[in-house]
Amino acid sequence: MTRLISATGATTLVTFDADEFLDFRARRPTMELREGINTRLDWPTTELMLGRDINDKEVLLLTGPEPDSKWNHFAKVVGELAAQLRVRKMIGLGAYPFATPHTRAVNLSCTSPSSDSIVSLPYVRSSVDVPAGIEAVLEHVLTGRGISSVGIWAQVPHYATSMPYPPATVALLSAVCDTGGISLDVTDARNEAATHRERLDALVAANPEHVQLLGQLESAYDAAHQRDESTADIPSGDELAAQFEAYLREQRGD
Repeated sequence: MTRLISATGATTLVTFDADEFLDFRARRPTMELREGINTRLDWPTTELMLGRDINDKEVLLLTGPEPDSKWNHFAKVVGELAAQLRVRKMIGLGAYPFATPHTRAVNLSCTSPSSDSIVSLPYVRSSVDVPAGIEAVLEHVLTGRGISSVGIWAQVPHYATSMPYPPATVALLSAVCDTGGISLDVTDARNEAATHRERLDALVAANPEHVQLLGQLESAYDAAHQRDESTADIPSGDELAAQFEAYLREQRGD
């Protein structure tokens, strides 16, 4: 979301009442302490922001922590705002760990209450029962108001989930442009993704066992995609994940 805010120059349009939707025992404000002086409190907030793409097309961004309570009320408020502001399409963005090697392009999956919206998207369509987030609720509420609503999710290598993963950012930004009909400059994100790939490549190359584990994951991943079987038996990569995470903890000061 930080990339989207920067790329669109978005500024705050609406601030949601944090006291109504957030539990500050779970999301405590950050106290800025300087030489014993409590200079300020940084409160978590959920905002609706307004920006523009490079062609001056208006883009609304809903950003902030997921509500801790009153999900139905929150979604209703968002739906009313979307109707008032004449929103034509909602695109929810997210990511989840998956048994995919970082040496392959980031796969995207999609969700929507509307079969018409899903059929037009070139992304993975899964069949699974999982706990829903507020994005899923918004999909239903906005679809009910006649606003095309989809969720797009990046599959991130689960051994890389303890760090930012720029390739997923690039994939999601590209999907927003393709699906939302907007234009964004993603040059910086692509450069970060290339640097990140080089770093992961170096981490793997430094350990023969990592090279072997990654090769196994690549083979299983490629075989599954050649058969077009999303439920194929792909190795979990837990051992690779644990070793990467241990190494990254050691290198945290770098």
